Amino acid sequence: MITVYSKSQCPNCVRAKELLTRKGVGYVEINIEADDEAKMFLVNSGFRSVPQIAVDGVFLDDGLAGLARQDDGFFEAHKAI
Repeated sequence: MITVYSKSQCPNCVRAKELLTRKGVGYVEINIEADDEAKMFLVNSGFRSVPQIAVDGVFLDDGLAGLARQDDGFFEAHKAI
């Protein structure tokens, strides 16, 4: 499962979600402006920006840039069923 931690008015968050949608990959979005617990989780994990993208609980390096570096096999493996 892919989780996108995001904020409103975040252009890179929009790009990350658009990339996943374009590749046919399902994801869960958690808006940290509406979820204080999720925000504290990111802060306590050392993250200071969004989007942060977790794949099966493991965060990709560099958020959107890390997602964009993934090969087609990654997206195929995570396609929405």
